[in-house]
Amino acid sequence: MIPASFDYARPASLDEAVTVLAEAGEDAKVLAGGQSLLPLLRLRLAYPSTLVDLARVPEPHGVRDEGDHVFIGAMTTHDDVIHSPIVKSECPLVALATATVADPAVRHRGTFGGSLAHADPAGDLPSVAVALDMRMVARSSSGERVIPAADFFVDYLESALAPGEILVGVQVPKLGPGWGFRYEKFHRTAQAWAIVGVAAAVRRSNGTIEEARVGLTNMGTRPVRASAVEEAVRGLPVGDSAAVKDAASHAAEGTEPPADLHAQPDYRRHLARILTHRALLAAAAG
Repeated sequence: MIPASFDYARPASLDEAVTVLAEAGEDAKVLAGGQSLLPLLRLRLAYPSTLVDLARVPEPHGVRDEGDHVFIGAMTTHDDVIHSPIVKSECPLVALATATVADPAVRHRGTFGGSLAHADPAGDLPSVAVALDMRMVARSSSGERVIPAADFFVDYLESALAPGEILVGVQVPKLGPGWGFRYEKFHRTAQAWAIVGVAAAVRRSNGTIEEARVGLTNMGTRPVRASAVEEAVRGLPVGDSAAVKDAASHAAEGTEPPADLHAQPDYRRHLARILTHRALLAAAAG
């Protein structure tokens, strides 16, 4: 299909981009890698009045260590995130989940921030964001603000970004030593969206699970933090598969998984419990 007509702007700096976006009005859209937005345009599921292309904007690129957190520029490609030594060392769950996004072609073009700003609950990164308590840095013509991941994902394809705001980067808190990580994903083909995914981080001490963080992919209209599982698994022996499985049985509590051509809600709840069990065991094993 052919997209509806729109105005096109290609600013050369972040300041110019937020100015153009403010002048364009509420119906403007930001184009980063385009891997999520362009299909919506072709299907006429999005009707932007203006498309603001960030391809020439240099500021939101790259990964840097900022002390207690890692900053990932919104325009950093998935491939660059996967291969970043800083990400691998300080926030490996991000690298693990990003490596499962779509296929190599998409990962070389798609952007880390674009995937998060798209706010698709079937995307792999939103669940990681809520599990790790990431903070989203947004910029507009009136200044900059930081939005916790728990507040960033509002609804299906809807984020907390206000009209005129651009996601410029993400702060990923460092969890420190003693943590293990795992991202489990069930999908039909390598490039398909997750039918269900589980992001797990586990802190071990003296053979027990001291703390766990669990985020669920595609179990509602936004990413879900499995707090019941996190509470149930605390204090369990690291290698006790039966006890961890019992804790993982709480994974679907409070969720509203969708029904579509790929799976019904009951099947997704089943997958959430199975994948959470696997993810917790793998993360606890280090």
